[in-house]
Amino acid sequence: MKQKRRKVDIVVISDTHLGTRGSQAKDLLSYLKSIKPGKLILNGDILDIWQFKKYYWPKAHMKVVKQIINFAAEGVDTYYITGNHDEILRKFTGLTLGHLHLVNDLVLDLNGKKAWFFHGDVFDMIIQNSKWLAKAGAFGYDLLIVLNNVINYFGNLMKQPRVSMSKKIKDNVKTAVKYITNFEDTAARVASKKGYDYVVCGHIHKAQNRLVQAHEEGNEIIYLNSGDWIENLTALEYHNETWSIYEYRKDKSVGEQPEEEQDDALAMVDLKPAVLLEEMFLNFQK
Repeated sequence: MKQKRRKVDIVVISDTHLGTRGSQAKDLLSYLKSIKPGKLILNGDILDIWQFKKYYWPKAHMKVVKQIINFAAEGVDTYYITGNHDEILRKFTGLTLGHLHLVNDLVLDLNGKKAWFFHGDVFDMIIQNSKWLAKAGAFGYDLLIVLNNVINYFGNLMKQPRVSMSKKIKDNVKTAVKYITNFEDTAARVASKKGYDYVVCGHIHKAQNRLVQAHEEGNEIIYLNSGDWIENLTALEYHNETWSIYEYRKDKSVGEQPEEEQDDALAMVDLKPAVLLEEMFLNFQK
């Protein structure tokens, strides 16, 4: 029996990092197939082009891309906002194919309130001081994800609960906590100065929905982050004029992919970025 899709006014996902071993593409595909969005916003690091040199591209990852293209083909306005891991696409900013739009940022009017969407890597230069440090951090994060997958594999065999090493580091190491807080406050302060009511980011892999006091301006702004599909499996949903954080692991209504799709997802194809983009456009035009 085909699952009935849940209607949502706006869905925001980010940091899916398709093309890496840490990407939870099967779970993401299940989520995407369970919703019927009015608008879909892909807030950066959807394709991890930094890691394409690994030539790792499971079929499940391509199915996620095709599902996104299907949304656009169905008439869903789909905005791909570029991030740092897919920054090579920024040279194509402004490209529009039907309902699929490639942009650096996005501003929407939501019932009289202005929402500003952007990935957030622009703040790396402010908070971390250099781009090479951000790339070094990304390499360390990827290595941590691989180690985490190994630990969880053996933990699953021994029926132990899943653990997240990087989440523990983010939540408990003072420098990581300080970075995240600085990021959120900086994004809120900049957005407030520009006159926005909401600022919606990705990049730091930590889902959030909180009211921030922009002290310099004397007003408040809502900071939102869609999290990631590596560890947290979260998205932002806007429906009936309300923002909420969607957590895949807490959603009992989403069914798993059929067995043949799970098996298919384990197969890998040797794919380069140029070939992937060509295949994306060809599928969109069908």
